[in-house]
Amino acid sequence: MFNKTYKVIGVMSGTSLDGIDIVTVEFNVLDKEWSFKILGKETISYSEDWVNQLKKAITFSDEKLRQLNENYTILLGSIIKEFITKYNLNDIDAVCSHGHTILHQPQNGLTLQIGNLPNIAKIIGVKVVCDFRVQDVKLGGQGAPLVPIGDRILFSEYDYCLNLGGFSNISFEENNRRIAFDISPVNTVLNYYSNKMGLNYDDKGEISRKGNLDSELLNELNNLEYYSQSFPKSLGFEFVKEIVLPLIEKYSITYHDKMFTFTEHIAIQTAKALPSKKGKILVTGGGAYNIYLMERMQFHLPTIELIIPDSELLEYKEALIFALLGVLKLRNEINVLGSVTGAKKDHSSGMIY
Repeated sequence: MFNKTYKVIGVMSGTSLDGIDIVTVEFNVLDKEWSFKILGKETISYSEDWVNQLKKAITFSDEKLRQLNENYTILLGSIIKEFITKYNLNDIDAVCSHGHTILHQPQNGLTLQIGNLPNIAKIIGVKVVCDFRVQDVKLGGQGAPLVPIGDRILFSEYDYCLNLGGFSNISFEENNRRIAFDISPVNTVLNYYSNKMGLNYDDKGEISRKGNLDSELLNELNNLEYYSQSFPKSLGFEFVKEIVLPLIEKYSITYHDKMFTFTEHIAIQTAKALPSKKGKILVTGGGAYNIYLMERMQFHLPTIELIIPDSELLEYKEALIFALLGVLKLRNEINVLGSVTGAKKDHSSGMIY
């Protein structure tokens, strides 16, 4: 007999390197209907050294990656333990942690999220559910996106769930199947050029807003092969590093113009990704704070209602859903949908330590 109430911690670190998001969540399930309450949350920023390491890790040797994984597991475990101590959380059923994606090459049967080594449970002193992507890749899936099962269970009142983080991804129901895929890079590119200008990010999109459109660059971006591929499909930082940035760098235009043009590209690809241009979209992730990007999306989707929730849900939705994935794993219930990842079947993924 399973619990009807779970008190768990959800942990997420995204490709935009904003930091480690941690939430305490209470889930209640009654007659297969789920509800949740976020009891506490915090984002722990990375040190400059860790940001640099995580940015460069894609080029590391196997041995260097192994050491990074060990060091990151210690870092992550220590941060989660401090969070538990700080808020006196003595009644936690489990910590449900995504880790941090370093390599994502599902076409090569490879995905690596560091911070998921077994000793994380010893460091924290609490049961840990983690490493949700590897099993899906072994089953022929993309290992992503994983959030759509949470969209279906917790946010079914919306026609679409759109997350704007390092990459954008969309999730929706079509013919009683959940469909989801990564749309395009977002903050991985916009933050890259903001960093070049000595800023952490483009606050409210004000830098992008001041630029001018380069039509030739926009056309090249929109014609990248990825956008013509059918789903399931997903993106990793490799796509940005090897394809997108080299393409943008061919153009001798200002950073403002590059960001203006790329923002337009994001908005166009988002509009193209929606099978119907009507209904309500729940928009979450750091990109939802980019007012200029939201304006361009609304321009390309005039009949869609863009709904931006309160900051708690906007910033912590992914950590919340990884908390749910962990609970589903503990219940041995499906937490990954083959319809969105391309895996041979729906399955219950993750390791329990």
